Amino acid sequence: MPLRSAGSGKVSPDPVHHPLFARYYARVSVNAETRMGMAGVRERLLAGLSGRVIEIGAGNGLNFGHYPRTVSEIVAIEPERTLRQLAVESALRSGVPVDVAPGAAEALPVKSEAFDAAVISLVLCSVRDVPRALGEVRRVLRPGGEVRFFEHGRGGGRVMTFTQRALDRTVWPPLNGGCHLARDPVAALREAGFELGPYRRMVMPENGPRLPTSYCVLGTAWRPALKER
Repeated sequence: MPLRSAGSGKVSPDPVHHPLFARYYARVSVNAETRMGMAGVRERLLAGLSGRVIEIGAGNGLNFGHYPRTVSEIVAIEPERTLRQLAVESALRSGVPVDVAPGAAEALPVKSEAFDAAVISLVLCSVRDVPRALGEVRRVLRPGGEVRFFEHGRGGGRVMTFTQRALDRTVWPPLNGGCHLARDPVAALREAGFELGPYRRMVMPENGPRLPTSYCVLGTAWRPALKER
């Protein structure tokens, strides 16, 4: 499958450009591996995967070290240049082959029905068009292909939900790379035509203060096994 990788030397337009937020996110995400237990979440997110996997919004590549050896190849799509460069460095340390490439979730630069599984990790909060992005995920998965997701979103009761929505309308997205707090990833997957498997709602950090970003869900979904006509 032809892909223009981040290390190819060719210049591609970046669909997302948030250099200050990207540097901040890179530092915070590394600290969260141990302090917030994110390393364990990544292990649970990726356990048991096999075959060809596409990861949408790979960030700085912290998932790469947690993929099982049963995965034959990872195509990692990351639109933000700073994070993509960090993902390339992470890919070099991975135990499975990883191809890091630019691209937007709403227009994935890969063929249809090319992957056994897709990984969506802390990305639906920031894509511009969630239904279109999930339509692309469905397009690139083979029939019966699996989606593994870990996302934050709406939760915490009426007061917290009101706070999340108020922040979404004002300062939060511009300051945080387009992130939104009050989206519902489970509903979005269902509306996009995926079959929901088991999922678990959780709070991050588990024993810390409840923040607008704390309400998360970890789970599995599938593209329906029969091809759509």
